[in-house]
Amino acid sequence: MNKILIADDASFMRLMISQILARKDLKNIIEAENGRQAVEQFKSQAPDLTLMDITMPELNGLDALDEILGINPLAKVIICSAVANESMVLEALKRGAVDFIAKPFRPEELLRTVKKSSNLVS
Repeated sequence: MNKILIADDASFMRLMISQILARKDLKNIIEAENGRQAVEQFKSQAPDLTLMDITMPELNGLDALDEILGINPLAKVIICSAVANESMVLEALKRGAVDFIAKPFRPEELLRTVKKSSNLVS
C-alpha cells in the first residue's frame, strides 16, 4: 500500500490534507509535526510521497528536504507552504522538491499536484 508522509506543524493542516487524500483512497498516512520528525519518519517508513511545509520547528522544511534527499535522492517531496514567493518556490525546486503548492489551496489543486508528481492518484 502506498504511504504518504504529511509534515506540517499545524495539526488541522495535516488532518485536512489526510481527508483530501482519503477521497482518492489514499489512507496510509504518516504524520510529522516538525522537520526533524519528518526526516525520522522518512527513514523508518520510506513513504512513496512526502508533503511538507517549510515553516516548522526544530528543522525547517527546506533543510528537512535536503536530509530526505540525502537518504534517498529519488524521494518525491512536494513542498506545501504559505511562504510561496517566487524566490522560495525556486529555492525549493532547486533543492530537489518535485513540486510546490501554495497554501491556501483548493482540494482539486492538491490532488492535481499529487497526481502530477506521483503515480498515486488516478
